[in-house]
Amino acid sequence: MPTKFVFVTGGVSSSLGKGLTAAALGRLLKCRGLRVTMCKLDPYINVDPGTMNPFEHGEVFVTDDGGETDLDLGHYERFIDESLHRDSNTTTGSIYSSVIAKERRGDYLGKTVQVIPHVTDEIKERIARLATDDVDVVIVEVGGTVGDIEIVPFIEAIRQFRRDAGRENVCYVHLTLVPYLAPSGEQKTKPTQHSVTELRSRGIQPDVIVCRSDQPISDSLKRKISLLCDVPTEAVVSAVDADDTIYEIPLVLHAEGMDGYVCRLLNLDESHAEIDLSAWEAFVERVVGATDEVRVGVIGKYVNLPDAYLSVVEALRHAGFFHGARVEIEWVQAEEVLGMLAEGRLRDLDAIVIPGGFGERGVEGKIAAATYAREHAIPCLGLCLGLQVMVIEFARNLAGMARAHSREFDPSTPEAVIDIMDDQADVVDLGGTMRLGAYVARLLPGSQVAEAYGEEVVSERHRHRFEVNLRFRRRLEEAGLVCSGTSPDGRLVEFIELPGHPFWVGTQAHPEFKSRPDRPHPLFRELVGAAVQRAEGRAPRLLDMAAGARDEDA
Repeated sequence: MPTKFVFVTGGVSSSLGKGLTAAALGRLLKCRGLRVTMCKLDPYINVDPGTMNPFEHGEVFVTDDGGETDLDLGHYERFIDESLHRDSNTTTGSIYSSVIAKERRGDYLGKTVQVIPHVTDEIKERIARLATDDVDVVIVEVGGTVGDIEIVPFIEAIRQFRRDAGRENVCYVHLTLVPYLAPSGEQKTKPTQHSVTELRSRGIQPDVIVCRSDQPISDSLKRKISLLCDVPTEAVVSAVDADDTIYEIPLVLHAEGMDGYVCRLLNLDESHAEIDLSAWEAFVERVVGATDEVRVGVIGKYVNLPDAYLSVVEALRHAGFFHGARVEIEWVQAEEVLGMLAEGRLRDLDAIVIPGGFGERGVEGKIAAATYAREHAIPCLGLCLGLQVMVIEFARNLAGMARAHSREFDPSTPEAVIDIMDDQADVVDLGGTMRLGAYVARLLPGSQVAEAYGEEVVSERHRHRFEVNLRFRRRLEEAGLVCSGTSPDGRLVEFIELPGHPFWVGTQAHPEFKSRPDRPHPLFRELVGAAVQRAEGRAPRLLDMAAGARDEDA
C-alpha cells in the first residue's frame, strides 16, 4: 500500500487548534491499526525555534536526535505515542538555507533559483522523506493561516504534492472558525466561506472542513457549508471546545465521523474499518472522574506565557491522571519568590517544580524555592536548570560553600559547582556547545530515582550547556547529596536526590518531553504521588537538614 498523506491547514484565525486536531486524527488512525507519523511546516524564517525567546514562541520541544522543534511536536508525540525527529519540523529558514547551500555547490547547474520549482521541490522532498516503509499515513500540519504571505510556498508545495503522489493518496483537511455572535444569537459561516475561497484560489479544494466553535454546529449549518464550500455534508466536522481535557478531542472527532471519512477517501476503509477506542475511552473517563486535587507550584521565568512550559504542565497532568487527581498549577514568578516566602505564600503548595531556562533573571528566586522545599518537606522536582539551582542551594547551605554558584551567572565565583565541562570533565571556554537530544544515564541501585524508573539504565532528552562540576562532587556527597545517576563513564551528573526527603530530586534532562497521557513519566508520577500524600496530610513533618532551620508552621 502506498503511503497516504493528510495535509492540515487553517483559516480565519491563528491558534484554532490545528496541531491538536491533527494529533487527535493521528490517534484515531492509530486506533485503526495504521502506522502514523507527523510533521509541522512552519513559515517563520528562523532555521529552528532554538534561538527564539519563549515569550515569542513558547517552549522548544526537543527530539531524541537533538532537533529543536515547534511545541506542536509535543502534542503529536503525546497523542500518537511515537518518537518524532528533527525532520518532523521544517521551517522556511531551513528550506532556504538548504536551497542556498545547493546553489552555492552548483547543484542547480547554473539555473536561476526560484520559489517554483526549487523552493517548492525542497518542501516536497522534506515531506516525502517521511514516507518510510514503517509508515502508512503521514499527517502534515501547515503552520500559519491561509492568506498569510509567508505560507504561500508551502500551500503551493502541498498542492503539487497531490499530483506527484496521486489523488487517491492525499487528503486536505481545512480548519476554520464558526463564531457565535451574541447580538444576532446565531453562528456565522461567512468566515469559513471566505477561508475556503482563499484556499481554493491557491488551487486546493479541501476534502474535509473542521469547524471550530464553542457550541455544536447544527445540521442545517453543515448543509450550508457543504453547499457553499463544495464538500459533502459528512465531511463538515463540528469540533466543539473540549469541556474537561484536550484528550477528549479524538472522541469528539470520531463521534463526528471524521476518521472514517478520511479512511474512505484514502481507500483505507476496507483494511482498517474497525477501530478500538476502548482503552482511550477508559483513559478519558478516568481523567474526567478525577476527584482529588493537588496544588503544584511551577517556579518559572516565563510564567506569563504558560506555553513556555507546555510539556511540563502536560506531564504533571498525566501524573495526576495516574493518581486520580486534578493538578492545579500555581504559576510562581521566580523573581517574586523571596517576597512570597516572607509572606508565607508557598506553604500551602503540595509540590514544587523548578523548570529549565536560560539567563540570570530569577535564579536566586529558584534557589530560594529549592531551599524552602528542602527544609519544609515539600516534594520538589528540578529540571535542567532546576537541578543546577538545587545543587547550588545544597552547596551553599549544607556543604559549606557560601559563594557557590554557576559560572553561567557568576563568572568569577571560586566555587563554580555548575560549569561548562568538556568530555574530560574540565572547565572550558563559553564556546562549548549544548548537549541536545537523548543521552543514556546509569542510575544508582536502590536510589529513589532507580526505584521510580524500575530500571538502572535510562535515556532522557537534554538541552543545556552547563553541568555539575566534578571538582566539587565529593564535597557535595560528603554533605549528604546523592548523585543518583551519571553518564555511563561517570563524568557527568544526570540525577541528584536527598535521602530522607519525601521527594527532592533533580535531573539534568527534560523528562517532560517523554511523558504520555496514559503513561506518565516516572519522575512526574512519583512527584505527584508524593504531592497527593502531602495533600492528604500524611507528610507534614519538616526536615531540619540545615543548622538553624526554623519551623515557620510551628
